[in-house]
Amino acid sequence: MLRIGMIGTENSHITHFTRFLNVEQRHPGVRATALVGGRSERNLELAELGEIELIVDEPAELVGQVDAAIVSTRDGAKHLEHARPLLEAGTPVLVDKPLAASVADARELLEIAERNSALLLSCSALRFVPEIGHFKAAGGADESGPPRHLHVIGPADPDSEYSGLFFYGIHHVEAAMEILGNPAVDPDSLDARAVRRGDTVVASLRIADTEVTFTFVVPDGASRVPFHATSVHQGAVVSRDLTLGGDYNAPALAEFLTAVGAGTVSRSPAQLLAPVTVLAAISSALERTS
Repeated sequence: MLRIGMIGTENSHITHFTRFLNVEQRHPGVRATALVGGRSERNLELAELGEIELIVDEPAELVGQVDAAIVSTRDGAKHLEHARPLLEAGTPVLVDKPLAASVADARELLEIAERNSALLLSCSALRFVPEIGHFKAAGGADESGPPRHLHVIGPADPDSEYSGLFFYGIHHVEAAMEILGNPAVDPDSLDARAVRRGDTVVASLRIADTEVTFTFVVPDGASRVPFHATSVHQGAVVSRDLTLGGDYNAPALAEFLTAVGAGTVSRSPAQLLAPVTVLAAISSALERTS
């Protein structure tokens, strides 16, 4: 049996992972067997839901107790701290979005993983929504190539206690990277521009050969703007809502478990770093104009 330890249990995503693995048993031979964070009310609820017996206080206590781990801590600024002991032990780790809340932390995570031959994966659920396929299929011969402009819209709060735009804004950026085919990103060439007007932040920059605009709208509690993307080609415009179903965390978990079984991930370190690099550039540009 492959034993999974879960960190950041305050996140509702951990409920999803517990349901997929232990309640619905979607991946035979794989179970969530440990929770980090002590015997809190939340962890006791999860333990009952998933019939999980082991509850520890700190991530390092999982070493030797599990075969892989999921870090789902809401604040990406804590991901390095929480993933480090597992990666240093060579344990495969799935880091829930974002990989980190800074380029420095993301680089260090990737370096630790490489140094210890530990498998590391991180990805937004928006990469897997079916509408992404419409954008990837666009740009054929009759539509005159890749997008000239890509616009991704969705909810995000630059004042979020969970590292600002990184908490939800990473979805926008990872969706854009997936649509664009995951191009290489040179941080020195990113000329990000960002402006905030009330509850809305609009940012723009060039990624590869495409002008990209992101619109981040702060949720008001009662409602939130849907995730949406529009790509403009020479001969076509593709515009779709990006819809997350109830099991939106399932594809990332499945990709991670496939990678663990194969012993390798399909996403390169450069591809894992790129979204953090882009969002860090946008956050820096926003700070300069605030």
